[in-house]
Amino acid sequence: MEGVKTALYEKHVAAGAKLVPFAGHIMPIQYHSINAEHERVRTTVGVFDVSHMGEIWVKGDRAIDFVNKVTVNNATKLQVNQAQYSAMLYEDGGIIDDLIVYRFPDRIMLVVNAANREKDFEWLQKHAPGDVILDDASDRMSLLAVQGRHAKDVIQKLTDTNLDEIKFYWFRDGIVAGHRTIISSTGYTGEAGFELYVDNENAASLWDAIFEAGKEFDIEPVGLGARDTLRLEMKFALYGNDIDKTTNPIEAGLGWITKVNKGEFVGRDAILEVKSKGLTRKLIGFEIEGKAIPRHEYKCFQGDAEIGHVTSGCWSPSLDKGIGMAYLETEFAQVGTRFEVEIRNKRVAAHVVETPFYNRPY
Repeated sequence: MEGVKTALYEKHVAAGAKLVPFAGHIMPIQYHSINAEHERVRTTVGVFDVSHMGEIWVKGDRAIDFVNKVTVNNATKLQVNQAQYSAMLYEDGGIIDDLIVYRFPDRIMLVVNAANREKDFEWLQKHAPGDVILDDASDRMSLLAVQGRHAKDVIQKLTDTNLDEIKFYWFRDGIVAGHRTIISSTGYTGEAGFELYVDNENAASLWDAIFEAGKEFDIEPVGLGARDTLRLEMKFALYGNDIDKTTNPIEAGLGWITKVNKGEFVGRDAILEVKSKGLTRKLIGFEIEGKAIPRHEYKCFQGDAEIGHVTSGCWSPSLDKGIGMAYLETEFAQVGTRFEVEIRNKRVAAHVVETPFYNRPY
């Protein structure tokens, strides 16, 4: 099997993971059952190895202004130890990547999607002024996501940092299980939790300490299969499925992070044109009426008219029904609108719903 092994590869093998090539890495897709792992995160706590994600440091006196110029959100509003969901655009408004921006006292960290890491770094290099220093640290860092209602209980056993003081989308430099760790109140599951950035040489030790601390909560490792169903229940976009260079953030429902009034940024003129002309399609959430499962690129119809296509779909373990996201022509994008999804040459009834599909009960 070709691909980069993360620092936790041997842990995954020992846990019986099904390993697959993913974004240039060898990653665990599941350990037991995707549904069971999904429910573990929703009910107690689970741990993901997401070390395939890219970490890029941006340094220099003008680092924050540079990041503000190449991302859609207003990075200058970030306080030290605050993080921000954002995106980078091409000049035509197409999405290069979605990412998280972390503001440290003396530098910025950009966390990007694994499949886009090299492309993103080249784009940043192309636009960076001479006094901005870029450092791709991805190969030196591991990332563990501890997610679920008991995530804080587990990690608090291992650190003196008061986790109650780290609010959603804030972070701290701290010590976890004896290792220097960036403790970030972020994640892509819709659950409470933390993402822990640590040097590769300390990842296995941290992994073991987390599982020892989590025994009383029935902690389990969770693969990328359940990460996908968890994020879909929240209508969190997946690059390559729901967003890419052919989609703009307004039609993708990311207008809330696209701050056209902050001043110039790459792609701003294109976004202003989109807002002026109006949208022709929107990314919506839908439910299947029946037992069918929608999948990426399935066509959507109303009567004889093709009105869009599915971008992501699955059987929702939390809702026990087929759910998905789709780009539909704007006149069909209203909540309650009924349409059909073509699944294996058969039309299946569906309807547009409010999202997120799942809301955590705590």
